[in-house]
Amino acid sequence: MKIAEKWKDYSIIATGDGYKLERWGDVTLLRPDPQVIWPARIDMSAYKSLNAKYTRSESGGGEWQYLKKMPTEWTVSYGDLKFKVKPMGFKHTGLFPEQAANWETMTSLIKNAGRPISVLNLFAYTGGATVACLSAGASVCHVDASKGMVERAGENVRLSGLGDKPVRFIIDDCKKFVQREIRRGRRYDAIIMDPPSYGRGPNGEMWKIESELYPLVELCSQVLSDNPLFFLINSYTTGLQPMVLENILTLTVKNKFGGRIEAYEVGLPTEEGINLPCGAGGIFIND
Repeated sequence: MKIAEKWKDYSIIATGDGYKLERWGDVTLLRPDPQVIWPARIDMSAYKSLNAKYTRSESGGGEWQYLKKMPTEWTVSYGDLKFKVKPMGFKHTGLFPEQAANWETMTSLIKNAGRPISVLNLFAYTGGATVACLSAGASVCHVDASKGMVERAGENVRLSGLGDKPVRFIIDDCKKFVQREIRRGRRYDAIIMDPPSYGRGPNGEMWKIESELYPLVELCSQVLSDNPLFFLINSYTTGLQPMVLENILTLTVKNKFGGRIEAYEVGLPTEEGINLPCGAGGIFIND
């Protein structure tokens, strides 16, 4: 398991009964987590510094309950990288802190490549990986179907002092964008994707990870340069084990370019002394 253990502005205080109690800078949130199937050791809802709790609805979805005065949005830092966070729909905050484990891997590969690296970031959300790769010296094409998320990504880039770096922001369906890049003959040295379990593109395009992931990775292999650096897939979908990602990358990318594959769980440490699983990752590395 790769653990994102270098955070100073984020920590998991406690877990249990389907929830995690988190510190985001000076704000404490209580959010559901499907991996937390063990009992809580403390009454997290009564935690003295708790600002807000996301409560699930029996009919689906849920809502935030605000318990103490708190900012509408605020900034957290990971080293020199800065991100705006705020309570959003579907329990999210606009940042997945466990992805810092992948940021560390990608930035190290880019810095040690000894050549300019162009990165395609698909399902790029609010730009955590985009900011990390830009900070390492890469150029990035950031693609997401949500205008609001792309706008927040641009804000995070500027907030991190990287507004003058080479980045393109694209609002589009990821599959259709890759198909157009193939026709244009454009190539990338690295690809990142963090696809949802289910989703819709800007024109209602349906996405279901179990049926769409392999064809998309196979398609993306056609926009890799002749000497690609890496291809990273992250998945929070609980049914996809690390070996599934390793197999997909082997069949589509490793068999074409050589290199090696690493597959692993991604996780976060907790103040209870355990690690919380947060999905799976798989990366092709051409070294």
